[in-house]
Amino acid sequence: MNASDRTPADLLRSALAADPTRPLVTFYDDATGERVELSVATFANWVAKTANLLQGELSASPGDRLALLLPAHWQTAVWLLACASVGVTAEVGGDPAAADYVVAGPDALEAGLACSGDRIALSLAPLGRRFPEPPAGYADYAVEVPSQGDRFAPFVPVDPGAPTLVVDGMELTGVQLVERARTDAAQLGLGPGARLLTDRSYDTWAGVSAGLYAPLAAGGSVVLCRHLNQLGPEGLAQRVESERVTLTLTD
Repeated sequence: MNASDRTPADLLRSALAADPTRPLVTFYDDATGERVELSVATFANWVAKTANLLQGELSASPGDRLALLLPAHWQTAVWLLACASVGVTAEVGGDPAAADYVVAGPDALEAGLACSGDRIALSLAPLGRRFPEPPAGYADYAVEVPSQGDRFAPFVPVDPGAPTLVVDGMELTGVQLVERARTDAAQLGLGPGARLLTDRSYDTWAGVSAGLYAPLAAGGSVVLCRHLNQLGPEGLAQRVESERVTLTLTD
């Protein structure tokens, strides 16, 4: 990857320039049977649309804080990169009452109401389906995001030295995040083309690094699994083979 990358958004741009067609995030939910594969280009398109929603519709700006109340999921990964693209600090599992914005899944809707700013709800249903009706106090992500632009440019350049992520009580700037991701990738032996399978939660650095940042920094990809415990050893072995996994990290 590009040695000059200093933010997560830089990492994504470099991945897009290197090979837009290769897989970046392959997501499984073994409770529903869902499988979603996003190439670098498709993932970047989702990030652009989400960043445009955040900056344009919600008027978010650098320095704002967003409480991200979502599990490890491909849409969570999109939101993390969208926040980084705008300059908004994503707080994984953050306090909604102290945040400017909240993005919540079905299990966190009540908690998210403590946020006095704009609230976005995700159904996390297969194919990114919308809610039958938007939850009270929320806009439905699946309704709001499709009409957003496919290209994104920040109104204000993102400062690599500004906070970009808070996870498990640790705050990281863009520069620090990229350095940690590169270090993790090297320690895990990840390189271009590597395929890392993980079911780790995003509520720790180790989980979010394995589930997004380290593969991105290495020029690899991630097979992100939710409810993997429902698959069983034989099913896991089959998945590792079919997805050409080179490294498995499971809890």
